[in-house]
Order: sequence, then structure tokens, then C-alpha cells
Amino acid sequence: MSSSDPEEIRARVVVLGSPHADGGDEWARPELEAFHLPSPAHQPPGFLAGQPEAAEQPTLPAPAGRSSSSSNTPTTSAGGGAAPPPPSSPPPPPASLETEQPPNARPASAGANDSKKPTPPAALRDLFRFADGLDCALMLIGTLGALVHGCSLPVFLRFFADLVDSFGSHADDPDTMVRLVVKYAFYFLVVGAAIWASSWAEISCWMWTGERQSTRMRIRYLDAALRQDVSFFDTDVRASDVIYAINADAVVVQDAISEKLGNLIHYMATFVAGFVVGFTAAWQLALVTLAVVPLIAVIGGLSAAALAKLSSRSQDALSGASGIAEQALAQIRIVQAFVGEEREMRAYSAALAVAQRIGYRSGFAKGLGLGGTYFTVFCCYGLLLWYGGHLVRAQHTNGGLAIATMFSVMIGGLALGQSAPSMAAFAKARVAAAKIFRIIDHRPGISSRDGAEPESVTGRVEMRGVDFAYPSRPDVPILRGFSLSVPAGKTIALVGSSGSGKSTVVSLIERFYDPSAGQILLDGHDLRSLELRWLRRQIGLVSQEPALFATSIRENLLLGRDSQSATLAEMEEAARVANAHSFIIKLPDGYDTQVGERGLQLSGGQKQRIAIARAMLKNPAILLLDEATSALDSESEKLVQEALDRFMIGRTTLVIAHRLSTIRKADVVAVLQGGAVSEMGAHDELMAKGENGTYAKLIRMQEQAHEAALVNARRSSARPSSARNSVSSPIMTRNSSYGRSPYSRRLSDFSTSDFTLSIHDPHHHHRTMADKQLAFRAGASSFLRLARMNSPEWAYALAGSIGSMVCGSFSAIFAYILSAVLSVYYAPDPRYMKREIAKYCYLLIGMSSAALLFNTVQHVFWDTVGENLTKRVREKMFAAVLRNEIAWFDADENASARVAARLALDAQNVRSAIGDRISVIVQNSALMLVACTAGFVLQWRLALVLLAVFPLVVGATVLQKMFMKGFSGDLEAAHARATQIAGEAVANLRTVAAFNAERKITGLFEANLRGPLRRCFWKGQIAGSGYGVAQFLLYASYALGLWYAAWLVKHGVSDFSRTIRVFMVLMVSANGAAETLTLAPDFIKGGRAMRSVFETIDRKTEVEPDDVDAAPVPERPRGEVELKHVDFSYPSRPDIQVFRDLSLRARAGKTLALVGPSGCGKSSVLALVQRFYEPTSGRVLLDGKDVRKYNLRALRRVVAVVPQEPFLFAASIHENIAYGREGATEAEVVEAAAQANAHRFIAALPEGYRTQVGERGVQLSGGQRQRIAIARALVKQAAIVLLDEATSALDAESERCVQEALERAGSGRTTIVVAHRLATVRGAHTIAVIDDGKVAEQGSHSHLLKHHPDGCYARMLQLQRLTGAAAGPGPSTSCNGAA
Repeated sequence: MSSSDPEEIRARVVVLGSPHADGGDEWARPELEAFHLPSPAHQPPGFLAGQPEAAEQPTLPAPAGRSSSSSNTPTTSAGGGAAPPPPSSPPPPPASLETEQPPNARPASAGANDSKKPTPPAALRDLFRFADGLDCALMLIGTLGALVHGCSLPVFLRFFADLVDSFGSHADDPDTMVRLVVKYAFYFLVVGAAIWASSWAEISCWMWTGERQSTRMRIRYLDAALRQDVSFFDTDVRASDVIYAINADAVVVQDAISEKLGNLIHYMATFVAGFVVGFTAAWQLALVTLAVVPLIAVIGGLSAAALAKLSSRSQDALSGASGIAEQALAQIRIVQAFVGEEREMRAYSAALAVAQRIGYRSGFAKGLGLGGTYFTVFCCYGLLLWYGGHLVRAQHTNGGLAIATMFSVMIGGLALGQSAPSMAAFAKARVAAAKIFRIIDHRPGISSRDGAEPESVTGRVEMRGVDFAYPSRPDVPILRGFSLSVPAGKTIALVGSSGSGKSTVVSLIERFYDPSAGQILLDGHDLRSLELRWLRRQIGLVSQEPALFATSIRENLLLGRDSQSATLAEMEEAARVANAHSFIIKLPDGYDTQVGERGLQLSGGQKQRIAIARAMLKNPAILLLDEATSALDSESEKLVQEALDRFMIGRTTLVIAHRLSTIRKADVVAVLQGGAVSEMGAHDELMAKGENGTYAKLIRMQEQAHEAALVNARRSSARPSSARNSVSSPIMTRNSSYGRSPYSRRLSDFSTSDFTLSIHDPHHHHRTMADKQLAFRAGASSFLRLARMNSPEWAYALAGSIGSMVCGSFSAIFAYILSAVLSVYYAPDPRYMKREIAKYCYLLIGMSSAALLFNTVQHVFWDTVGENLTKRVREKMFAAVLRNEIAWFDADENASARVAARLALDAQNVRSAIGDRISVIVQNSALMLVACTAGFVLQWRLALVLLAVFPLVVGATVLQKMFMKGFSGDLEAAHARATQIAGEAVANLRTVAAFNAERKITGLFEANLRGPLRRCFWKGQIAGSGYGVAQFLLYASYALGLWYAAWLVKHGVSDFSRTIRVFMVLMVSANGAAETLTLAPDFIKGGRAMRSVFETIDRKTEVEPDDVDAAPVPERPRGEVELKHVDFSYPSRPDIQVFRDLSLRARAGKTLALVGPSGCGKSSVLALVQRFYEPTSGRVLLDGKDVRKYNLRALRRVVAVVPQEPFLFAASIHENIAYGREGATEAEVVEAAAQANAHRFIAALPEGYRTQVGERGVQLSGGQRQRIAIARALVKQAAIVLLDEATSALDAESERCVQEALERAGSGRTTIVVAHRLATVRGAHTIAVIDDGKVAEQGSHSHLLKHHPDGCYARMLQLQRLTGAAAGPGPSTSCNGAA
């Protein structure tokens, strides 16, 4: 498990947890905005949305800009109040991703910009600085479109008023009435057509210009970033900042200058037009309406604020639970070894219970808030309708204008509220743009301007009196008065201890930095006087870690050339010399094979040879080599070495040498010490100095290490090597002590697809109809299972449903009252009018009280159902995951961070998609039922006609909701490929600079942005036209309905009062149907999450921990452990055999020590004894009985383990030690600590045993952690102790303490020790040397030295003695395989 995983979940969660987009649906309403009331959506607080810890994730930039999506949602309440505020800003970019920091660069955590003042926001007009002529034209057309589109709704309302008036006023003159209605119906079509054209112009123009400008901005930004000098990245900016800017900041700017700006203009136009229409129609009523709108806003705002507070508290509680789960999964081996599954479950449940209680409270708050808002709205409408009646009776206005005035002013006020997110988006964009422009406008200190370009180069390099310190640490000098001369065509080897300045010399010659004093000369020219690009063309760089880019092998090789001029023949020639041609042509696509991100599709040796070929293609005069041997197996190493030897012929070569053979071949050897050359001369001259020479001492140590390496090399070359013929053979390095498959975190890992894990199947497209039916059936059965899981809450669900039904019917009743009052406005008798209006106003007031009550009922009960379901699902999933065998956790997709995220998100998705949405469906079904019943009772003919056009109205309303969210979709996902290229380029900035590849990379980046640009154009066309057509059809439906109503009135089939009621009631219910349809994506998401949940819960573990039929382990077993003829390979790497017929025995009460080279499988023995894995063949026995016969948990209770990496839980020291055995007393804990040499340091801490150790124990030193891990094992009082000795991380003093503690721990128990320091195992009763999957030698220390004087053990012992405990690789030199 990579150490960065706890942060990984946060990184991912920031990406995924943006607040649910439905936030806006709750309040924002389309065309018939005020004809009805919003039905509440139950949006759950977006899980962990941008939680505070997100800011701390080190190692990788989460593309966290997604959290800005909260601003996409119009967050206004039913009366214009602000909904919960979006999270303030995207989390700050996390710490550095620089892979090639100078040895002394500042630690990444030191914060890039600690000392600097924040950049002031960019000016508004600067956001458009990348607009060209076409963009200006697009923005102009888009603005006109937005203005027309914005004004259309109030204009429509004015026409609607006149149409209603022509209905009401001419009831006694049917012909005039029909003529006028037809006229206004035609006007409706005109308005519809205007919206069609203007919305197309608005959406398509703004989307396309936004994408065009941001594409240009991204390209300029990457180009500028790659042209900065390396020191700028050491001091001012981190690589992660650049990736964050290209990904998140650019999205924020694009969002603001495309659809958000269009929306802002649109809403402002609606605001102005609404007020103009309102005040011109009936200014007295407009003033009263204006007075009540703020009241509604205040109520909405208050409830939103209360909800936001509760939601953040619930997120904190959930992140606590998530932390517990993540920690348990990251340390699953410890949890299972100490049988801690039950304890973890209890802790997780307790944390979830806190979130559950907050959830209940937020349900109450939501119900009360929405109920309060409705209460206010209905009361206000009561007031307005009463006052409207007063004005109509006084003949100041007519009924149609009165209603139009109320709606126009309300819609105008709402539009102002809806423009708030767009304004917020601009504020964010100005901050984001300032960061981007800062880099674009920054001029590099070392730049490629007007230097000399000599005709020819001989390659003589000279450094004279050079002083240098890295800009990030100016007070730490690296080179002092450094002088070195390399004659043309000669090879010089730089040797010296780590940190002596070898790599710095290479960086200075490449002119990544300039020296603070002294000169560096090439053929007598000072490097500063030479043109920079020309200089770098003369130099070939092969670094220790070859940086390849995620493109084809051909593209990677061409980086070596400034232009695309290399012919295929030249390329193949370079590849041949580099020993790469033979493996490249065996690949399926040859030179066009994609190498994958950072070259992951190739093995280490293959990458290295491509890097050499790339440098050769440049044909440089000077070669800088950082010998890369650490990652290669012996065969690859030989091939790479041959390639380098050929390449060096006739070139001035500077080698940072790690290997003796290279040093011997060099013409001159320079020994660096303390920032200067301490010795210089040929190998033999320096060796002649004997004991006095630094070089001679270094070599002596190196030779000893080399001999041991050769022994290992023979061994590994006996294994089938994959360097020559395999594409996907990334080198297996030694991982953690338990050989889990390495989990690499890459930029591309941050895609949202991680969270539909277990969902997307690759053959999805080939599904037949039968498969789809099966999938549907499976979905239905999953849903039934979920309902059964929720069965204890059926009474709550019933009460919630009743609340939902009543709330749903309110919209229809309100529309009915409104239309009834409208028809009463045209009654000729004033007294009758007054009496009827008063009756309806009282009805509204009664309804407002019912709304308060039933909204609260609905939300309280449904939220209880949802919270209980979520908690139950999470607990079941977590319990199921903890039962899985260790091999399951080795798979990449089951890395702890991903599983923890699944626990969090799947349960949340199931709840929000299914639990929360059911209440909305119940509500809207009730609305439809009431509306249709009323319609058919009042006038069935009109109801039928309106139901015929119903689909058009519903479709238009669905699109209206989408318009509010924005049509651009997920901008980050669209640009993911380009972002990846930018990320790789910036992370490998030195490689890019060394090969003058800035233009190439920018070109590649630009090519990858063309796709999204093209897609955006068509997306804009489709979205704009689709939306426009739908709106046109909506208005056409209104026109048709009202024309038919007039026809019915004319022919005496119906009267004005009934027709207007049917029309209003049914048009309002269309909105409910639309809302139900917009939930479809949520249901799909919920269905997927549901399948994922049940897959996790139903998985049968390979190793059943609670097998009741299994034999119990005796209370005190003798403790004899034996492995008989065991073959074994890790399930994650079945082709790499770890053991071949291994037999091994640990006698009861005695100590068995395992030694051998790294990767020989020492730790695998411990894993088999604990039954983390099953052997492929053979048996593991405890007291003569196969361990598979015992109950697994009982077996693990008699085995105590001290792992190599002492992982502790984020709890107190006491809790960590007591973890060893459930129910351990205080006295036992203290006694165990004393035995483990830990009591003294614990007692010295201010809080003693109550001290919190921090995440993974980071508050303690390595030695302290190790001793607490030993105490934890001792508390268990087990018959068998497994020690994976971890001493490499400890200083001598801690090591002595730990060693004594281990010896005490083992006394009288069967002990199996994995030894890394041979000095520690001399006292063992038996020492087994494991090699090549078998026991090579076995016996006590003296026995082995006596009977195998030249054996493996004797050689290792001699090597360790010579190199001293600290230096030299010791027996754990890296080697393929698994330990």
C-alpha cells in the first residue's frame, strides 16, 4: 500500500464529492415559474464535498476544480433566497509532484507560496485577452441572443394577460373573443420562434467561444510554463500547481467566460424586462409584490443557512467514519493478524451513528425550512390576490394584467437571484485567471535569446572556480570553488557519496541553473554567451530515470531532434545502436506502439534503451550520463551497458558512475567531496594511493558489494528474463514486507471512472437484448433486496409517503385557486367578487399551515428511512470487505483508498438515487393524479387535448432544467488526455528542456485539445437547437390549448372559468412530470451503485474466517510450525514463482531465523503461516495438523506478529498496544511496554499512554513505533511469534533497544525471525538460508560457517562485515520477485 493512500481518498473525494447538482432543482423553476410551487428535491449533502482535509493531500494534484460545479446550479429559493452556499473555493493545490528535484530542493511540504502575497485577481477584461476576431463576433451574437431570450418570458406574460383579458372581457361576444385569442396565440408562436433563435445563438456561441478562448489560454500557459527555468520550479511554483492550473483553474475561467456569462446577461435581461412589464401593467400591485419578494427570500435564506451548517457537520462525521474504514483497510494485515475485524466494525458503526443522528436533524431542518418557505409564499399570494381584487374592483387594472404583474415581478426578482452563481463564477474566475496569467507573463531568468552559435563544436568542457547553491536553499552551498576540465572526446567519471554535487555538475552544464560565481566554458565560450537552444542541441542527456511521454515510441524518439527531420532509417539506426530495435519491431505496432503513461507499458531496461536511442538521434558532441542500473535486471543491464559503451565513442562524456566497470573505462576519474574535486586522475593512479585515498576506500567497499551483487545476478539470470521480449514487464521491485502488488498513483488515476468500479464492463456494447432484460431483472431484484433491507422502517416510509402525497397535491390545488380567482376577477358583481376572493384567500392561508406541517412530516420520515438505509448498507459492505482474503486487497482496484471511497459513495448514491428520489416520485404522482382528475371532471375535452401535447411540455421543461445547470458537461473529463500530457511534461521538465522539446510537447498538447474543441462546437449546436425547438413547441402547445379553449367557449361547450382552470392545473402538473423524468440519470447511477453494493456484500471470501466446522486451536498449542513441499506464487503475480518445493521447520519453543537476498520470499513464509495466502501445493502445519483444518480466527489468535513496517492506528499509545488482545488490562499494557523497552519513553511523554500517535504513527520516531508494535505483539501472549525484523530505519541506539526487546519477546516461544542484519541472528537455534525458492543451507551460525565456509551465509556475513552495517547494500540488495 503506498504511503500516500490515506490522502488519496481525500484527493478523490474532492473530485467526486462536489455538492449534488440537484441543489438548484430544489428552488429554480422554469417558464411557469410562479404558477405552481417547487416540489422539494431531497438532495443529500454532497458527500465530503471539498472537505477541509482535502487541502492536505500531498503527492498528487487532485483535479479538484470539479468542486466549482456547485456554482453551476442556480441556487435560489422559491422566492429568490440563496440556497446553501457553494464551497468557497477549490481546495489549494496539493504539494509537489516534482520527480526530479535537485538533491537539496526545499521539501515539497514547505508550501510553494508561503512567503509570497496572494496574487490579486485579474481584471474582468483580462479574462477575454485570448479572444480573436471570431470570438468577438461570437460573443456579440451570444449577447444579443441572451438579451432576446431573457426578455421573452416577461413579454410572453404580457401577451398571456391580454389573451386572458380577451377571454374574460368578451365572454358575451364569442366571435370577437375567438379573433383576439387567435391573434394572441399567434403572438405566442412569435415569442416561441424568438426563443428558438435566440437560445440557439446564446448557447452555441457562448459555449464555443469559451472553449476556443480557454484552449488558447491552456496552450499559452503550458508553453510559458515549459519555457521557465528550472529554478523557477524550485522556488516559485510547484509542478502540481501547473497541472492544477491547466486542469482546474482553466475550467473555472472557461466556465465563467462561456455559459455563465451568457446566463448572467440572460437573467439580467429577465430582471429588467420583468420589472418593466410589471410596472407598466399595474404599478400599485407591482410595488406590493416587490415588498413581499424579499420576505420569501429571507425565509429561504435562513433555512438554507441552517441546512448548510448541518450538512457540514454531517460531512465531518462521515469523513471520520471514512477515516476509520480507510485506516483499517490500509492496515488490513494488522487487523486480520490481530483478529480486530469486530473492533473495527464497532468503531465504524459508532462513527456512522453520529452522522445518522445529524441526518435526522437535517431532515427536520429541511422539512421545516421548505414548509416555512411555502407557508410564506402561500400567505403572500393570498395578500396579492386580495389586493389585485381590490384594484380590479376600483377599475385600476383588469384580471389578466393583475396576474401578469404578480408573475412578472416575481420572475424578475427570481432572475436576479439566479444570476448570483454566475457572478460568483466571475469572482472565482478572476482569481484563477490571475494564477494563470502570472506564469504566462513571467519572463524566465535563463532564456533562449540572442546568444552566439559557433560553427563547430569540439566538446571541451571546463568549469572554473564555480560556486553554486540551489535557489530554493541559497544558504546551503553545494559547490565551492569547483574546477574541472574535460578534454574533448574524453570520458570523465564523477564519483562521490550522495549529496557531493555530482548531479549538480550535470545540471550546470545543461544550464538548468547558472553558477553564482565562476565560469563554465564550452570550447572556451562562456555558456551564458551561447544561445540556449543551440547549447542544449549539443548535449545528450541520459538520466537515471528515463522520462518517456504517453505517446508512441516514434514520437518519444523524435524528441531528440529539433525538427521532425529524422528519417526512419536514422531512427532505426539509433535504436539499433541502443539495443532497442530488436524489441521494438517485435511489438505489435512497432515504432507506433503507445508506451503508456510515463512509459509504463515497457520494462525498465526497454525504457532506458529508448532514452539512449533518443539521445543518440540528437548526435550530440557532449554526453551526460547518470548511470541507471538500480532498476534493471542483469540481462537488461548488460544490453543497456553495451548501448552506452557504443554511444560514448568519440564524444566528450561526463558519467555519474555507479559501477566499477564504467569507472575503469573512464579516461579520468574525479572524486567529489564537500562541493569540490578532492582527487582526480586515472583509476590506477588513484588506486595507487592506497589507504590514504578517498577513492581507494570507496572502491574497496564497492568491490565487496559488487561480489555479492554478482552472486545475486547469477541467480536472477537463471530466472526467465523478460527484458528482451515482453512489452508489459514493469520491473517488480521489493514492495512492503508482505509483497503486495505495487499500487502506483498516476495522474490518470484521478478519473471519475474509479467510482463506478465493478460497473463498466468492457463488453458493454456487445450486449444483446436478453442481456439487457437480465440486467433489468437484476436491477429489479436488487431494488427489492434494498426495500427488504429497509423493511424495519416501513411505518416511517408510509408516513413520509402520506406527507409527500399531500405536498404534491398542493401545486395542483394552488394552480386551481389561482385560476379560480382569475375567473372571479371577471365577475360583473363586485360583492360576489369580494366574497369569492376572500374565500379563496382563507383557503390559501389554511393551505399554508398544512404545507408547513406536511413538508416537515415528509422530510423527517423520509430522511429517517434514508439515513437508516445508508448506515445499514455501509456496515454490511464494510463487514463484507473485512472478511475478504488478503489476495483480494492486493488487486489495484481494491486498494484501500478506492474501497473506502466505494463504501462512502456507493451507499450515498444508492440513498440519494433511490431512497431520496422515491419521495419526489410519490409527490409528483399525487400531483399528476389530482391534476388529471380535476381536469377531466371540469372539462374532459380540453383535458384530452392538453394531455396530447403533454410530452412536448414535459420535454421542454426537462431541457429548461438542464439549461440551468449548463450544457457543457464535464469539462475536466473532456480535457483529461491533454492534461495528462501537460502533467508528464511538467513533471519531467528537465528532460523537456534538455531536448529542446518545449514546442513538440506544446504541439502534442494542442493536438489533444482539438478533439474537445470540435466536440464542443457540435455539442453547442445540438444543445442550442434542441433547447430552442423544445421551447418553441412549449409555446405552440400553450397557443393550441388556449385556442381550443376559446373554441369550446365559443360553441357553448364550456365557459371561461372552467377552461382557464383546466389549462392552469394541467400545465403546472407538467412540471411535476418533468421533474420525475430529470431523476432518470440518478436512478441509473443508483442502480449501478446498488449492483456494486450487492456485489461487494455477496462476494464469497476464498478463506472463510468463521468456519464453524473447523477445528478450534488448543488454548496453548506447542507451537511447532512446519512447511512441507510448499510451492507458492502471489495471486496477483501468478507467473512469478516464489517457492519451489520449500520445506522448513520451526521447532516448538525455539527460534528459526530466515536469511537470504531481497525477494527470496522470507516474508512470504510469515504470510503463509498466518494464512494470508494459501500455498499452490504442499502444506503448512501447526503441531502436525494442516492450518487449513483450524478455524482461521482461532489460528491467528495464537500467532503474534511484528511487521517490518510498524503501522500504528491513529489512536492513543495505550489503544495501539491493547489492540494486541481484546480486553487487555492497563497493567498488562504497561508490562508489555516495559518488556518492549518502550515504557521509559512513553512515561516521559506529557500525556504518557494517552498520547495520540497520529495517522500511521507519524508523531513517533521509527524506533518508538517499532517498540510499540513489539509491545502490541507481546500483549497477545501468543505461542508463536513472527518477527519481520525492521532495523534498516533505525539509528544504532534505537536498534539496540529494539533488538533487546525482540530477544525478550522470543524467549520460550516459537519464534520465526526474518533477518536483515546477520549480526542479529547469531543466537538463533536454526538459521535457514532461502534462495531461489528453496532452503539452500540450514543450521546454527557455527554449523553453517563450519560446514559451508564458501556458502551463501558465509559470503553475506563477510560482505556485511566489510561494508559496515550502514553502508553497502547488505543481503537485501534489490532483486526481482516478491518478499
